[in-house]
Amino acid sequence: MEAAQNLIWESSYGGTSVDDICARADVRKGSFYHFFKSKADLEIAALEADWQFKRKCYNEIFSPTVPPLQRLEGFFDFAYERQADFQRKSGSVLGCPYCAVGSEVGIQEDGIRQKVREIFSGVVKYLESAIRDAHAQGLIHAPDAKAKAQLLHTYFTGTMSQARIANDLGLVRAMKAGALDLLGARQSAPASA
Repeated sequence: MEAAQNLIWESSYGGTSVDDICARADVRKGSFYHFFKSKADLEIAALEADWQFKRKCYNEIFSPTVPPLQRLEGFFDFAYERQADFQRKSGSVLGCPYCAVGSEVGIQEDGIRQKVREIFSGVVKYLESAIRDAHAQGLIHAPDAKAKAQLLHTYFTGTMSQARIANDLGLVRAMKAGALDLLGARQSAPASA
């Protein structure tokens, strides 16, 4: 699953064959078809595995014990750190893996489209919780936290897509400040050493 996710994210769904995936994972094609009916089924499983990893990270980032604006900052910091790491490894800013595959084949592969929509819904719920708490504490004005979370997620996915297209990590770096501006919030002061 990791081989499929990385190959598809680094290049494309259409440009990645089952043979490519088997070669990267060092498995035989017969073994692939023993576990998965198709490349789409493998990609759905790979997306779910990636989401489960991120959920563990997001559960920490969005812990109710963390102040709400710091949760949002942590989300954007996490995205930046992952993109910087992938850029070091691959030489490219890869953007959002869910956007990449969802926008490429979402119309042709309904299962992939549904999985990406499910994951996006989960991300929006994390954002919504932080926005709702920030509004309750008077840190921002967002009486409709769900709508504001959807707007923030749209900003996130759009910026990540632009960063992939431009291969520009600076866009990802600037996203946190832009998100806080969008919310009418101020970035928290850096922790003193």
